[in-house]
Amino acid sequence: MGSKMNSNGFRFRKVIMIVIVVGLCCFFYVLGAWQRSGVGRGDSIALQITKETECGIMPNLNFETHHSKDHYASKAKAFEPCDVQYTDYTPCQDQKRSMTFPRENMAYRERHCPSKEEKLRCLIPAPKGYMVPFPWPKSRDVVPYANVPYKSLTIEKADQNWVQLEGNMFKFPGGGTMFPQGADAYIDVLASVIPIADGMVRTALDIGCGVASWGAYLFKRNVLTISFAPRDSHEAQVQFALERGVPAFIGVLGTMRLPFPSAAFDMVHCSLCLIQWTSNAGMYMMEVDRILRPGGYWILSGFPINWKAHSKTWERSESEIQKEQRRIEELAYLLCWKKMYEKGDIAIWRKTIDGNSCQRKNDSSVSMCKYDEADNAWNKKMQVCITPFPSVKSPDEVVGKLKRFPDRLFTVPPMVASGSYLGVTQESYEEDKRLWDKHVKAYTKMNKLISSGRYRNIMDMNAGYGSFAAALEPSNSWVMNVVPTISMSNTLGIIYKRGLIGIYHDWCEAFSTYPRSYDLIHANGVFSLYQNKCDMEDILLEMDRILRPEGTIIFRDTVEFMVKVKVMATGMRWKMRMMDHEDGPLVPEKILIAVKTY
Repeated sequence: MGSKMNSNGFRFRKVIMIVIVVGLCCFFYVLGAWQRSGVGRGDSIALQITKETECGIMPNLNFETHHSKDHYASKAKAFEPCDVQYTDYTPCQDQKRSMTFPRENMAYRERHCPSKEEKLRCLIPAPKGYMVPFPWPKSRDVVPYANVPYKSLTIEKADQNWVQLEGNMFKFPGGGTMFPQGADAYIDVLASVIPIADGMVRTALDIGCGVASWGAYLFKRNVLTISFAPRDSHEAQVQFALERGVPAFIGVLGTMRLPFPSAAFDMVHCSLCLIQWTSNAGMYMMEVDRILRPGGYWILSGFPINWKAHSKTWERSESEIQKEQRRIEELAYLLCWKKMYEKGDIAIWRKTIDGNSCQRKNDSSVSMCKYDEADNAWNKKMQVCITPFPSVKSPDEVVGKLKRFPDRLFTVPPMVASGSYLGVTQESYEEDKRLWDKHVKAYTKMNKLISSGRYRNIMDMNAGYGSFAAALEPSNSWVMNVVPTISMSNTLGIIYKRGLIGIYHDWCEAFSTYPRSYDLIHANGVFSLYQNKCDMEDILLEMDRILRPEGTIIFRDTVEFMVKVKVMATGMRWKMRMMDHEDGPLVPEKILIAVKTY
């Protein structure tokens, strides 16, 4: 009798278990269908990312299968679209606000951010007819008119081949003010003097970039160029650059230091960039010297070079222009730059490789900057002083003797290996590289689009040593590595020594770029870093502003912040999926993948 009752009880429990399993399967089927439903331009991308998560490889990484919806659900604040007048809104370069600042030394063109009360609390709309940019390299040559609906450059620069309008597409022939026949031929001239082809020149800066054709055509030569120009100096020039897939930001040589560390660039370029190089006792040339690595090159084409041929065009007397060039030569000597080339409209100088090679005479009119302030560049006034050469413990540490790219990318920088870089050890550097190789492999399994070429313009909001960007190489993408100004360690110099590019920024303020600049944004530990520093909502709205429609954000942070982000971002019309850490659900760090759907 007891045996029969046990048998019946066992069968009953078995039936109950089957019912529960079937019920759970139905529940998760319905939940999955609900997650995949909805409308919006980004739905196809969100669905593709969801499908391409390799559950067979990482079957337990979906955070949402381990936590009930009630764990993080609450009523999300809905963010409405901004008025269409804000389609190209750049908060810290607002035209009306800028006109309230002095014009001397271009101060009015610099960053002037809105107060907390002035900040917009809405979603910046895309222009009517907006299209996702073409893949690189087609994007270099063709941009949809609807994305940047401004025609003035096609008229103003028609004889210089900057940009042409054909039907509903802009075409970029590759010309510039000083190279109307095309950037390739111009770069060939430079390459006859500068070792562009052998990997010694990797990072470049283009000052007053136009539509950034110089940087666009250097990319195929494995040179990574950041271009910058003021907002609306020429209508939408930086916006054109970013739509083409060229690294660029809104900026100006004015009164503040450029947001880069010392000795960052292998090459700095000015093609009729309208900078008064000899004004303010040579302060602008001294700023170029600060960011130019020892052994790096400065290219000046246009005024005042070849002044005999252009004096009438420039509407200046020959003696006045000749004096301008002579003063540039004197400043170059003070900075220990040696002229390597001058022919036609082009002049090229090379910075001495180290302090021992610098034979400048003492000039009591010019002081030396403090070496320990050379990398202090955020909201820092420019100074009339010369940056000392980097202090090194051995000749192997000289910045001008960096390895060729791509070896430079994976080699421990000499100053790190020797222990000269404050707060960074060789062990921590190598461990960071291993960690991000692992993380990026996990990302590509979660989102196959990362390795497909779908994302061209990428931003890392908290870049550390740049290992996220390094793990993506080689590819047709580029990464703007942002080192937050409140980071414990100033690592941007390391990023440049790896042959990558980046910038200083404080995420409590808007970034110096146009809306819809980036295809993919990586946010590792951003909200943990800015806890109690500024409003999380402001940072998310800024991310939404600079992200393109159908663009993707990868968040990585503790579960506490990821839950908050998920709630806030629900009101921003993002499609999202939260995942556990690749090492499993017991790790408190989580991953949230979001796709912008409008």
